Amino acid sequence: MGRYLRKTRRLFVRTKNVIVEPYNPKWKEEFERLKSYFESHIGSMIIGIEHVGSTSVEGLSAKPIIDLDMVIENYDRFDEVKNILEGLGYYHEGDLGIKGREAFEYEGKEDFLTHHLYVCPKDSQALRNHLVFRDHLRKNKYDRDMYGQVKSKAALDHPRDIDGYMEAKSHVILEIYEKLGLEVQ
Repeated sequence: MGRYLRKTRRLFVRTKNVIVEPYNPKWKEEFERLKSYFESHIGSMIIGIEHVGSTSVEGLSAKPIIDLDMVIENYDRFDEVKNILEGLGYYHEGDLGIKGREAFEYEGKEDFLTHHLYVCPKDSQALRNHLVFRDHLRKNKYDRDMYGQVKSKAALDHPRDIDGYMEAKSHVILEIYEKLGLEVQ
């Protein structure tokens, strides 16, 4: 589990306090704004943009951070996509130890809610994990509610300790991944 935490920790560097909120329908609206923004600049080079992570699951408590997976055919045009994103103020951080998921960071963008942007080839395991996990939580109320409760408790128990928060909720993620036959990278 430590390896999983190291790979995901950078996602929360900007978050000083660990705050988990009840589901907010505005998260979907914010995803749509971000999606439109990216599509207007890069739409012809990508297959699509997926809203993933907890904010993409109606009824699931989440940290108010939008996760987006920008889907590309393969790595053939990745450098072009990367260059356009850099022109928009996003800089490439590499795969952060997760093959098939290229992370991008940004500064500024105050007109958008905090978000994480990844570029994934359509056949990557990282994209598959995000989509299968998301779709399962959308359909399975028991797992969604259990995960939401664990996340809320973890945030209360670790309000300023992202590593503690991640560790406290990781067992549920791994349990669901195992149930779904997903690979942890």
